[in-house]
Amino acid sequence: MVSKKLTIVNAQGFHMRPASTFATAMGKYGCDVVLRHNGKDVNAKSLMNIIAACIKCGNEVEVVATGPDEEAALAEAVSMIEAGFGE
Repeated sequence: MVSKKLTIVNAQGFHMRPASTFATAMGKYGCDVVLRHNGKDVNAKSLMNIIAACIKCGNEVEVVATGPDEEAALAEAVSMIEAGFGE
């Protein structure tokens, strides 16, 4: 298991477009990927679960990856979040 805490930097948070892009990116990995937000674990491969979590700009999330390609999944997740999903 690997994890990292990050702050959401894009102005509109995890709205539909970045949530979709993120879920699709995480879906290509064989490991489990979870976003921890406000004490709850959110399946990072599920667009609807990410949207339902209401993750806003300035919120802290912890990305947790567990499985065979966890390092690669975490690296991509961190890169996407730190880049503000390109927004």
